[in-house]
Amino acid sequence: MARTATIRGFRGTITKATAKGKKWKFTYTYKGKKRSVSAGAKGYSISPATKRGDSYCARSAGINRKKGSGVTPNDVARYMWKCRGKKSVR
Repeated sequence: MARTATIRGFRGTITKATAKGKKWKFTYTYKGKKRSVSAGAKGYSISPATKRGDSYCARSAGINRKKGSGVTPNDVARYMWKCRGKKSVR
C-alpha cells in the first residue's frame, strides 16, 4: 500500500505506520540520511473536502514549525487531509 508523495519538496513514500498508535509513516531522504515521520491517530478517519476537513486545516495551519526541520508530522497529516491554506480540497 506504499504510495509516493512530495511533501514540502521532499519526495518519499507513505506507508502504514509501525509506531504504536500511529496511522501513517512518511519515509524520505534529508541531508543524505534516510528519515521517517509518523503521523495520524490510529482508529480515526479522515474526510478531505468536507466541513470537518476545513475545520482541521484551519486548526493545523496555525502550528508553527522550526526552520530547517525537514518534514513534520503536521506536514504529513495536512498532506493526507489535502489542505490548501485553511481549506480542505477534493
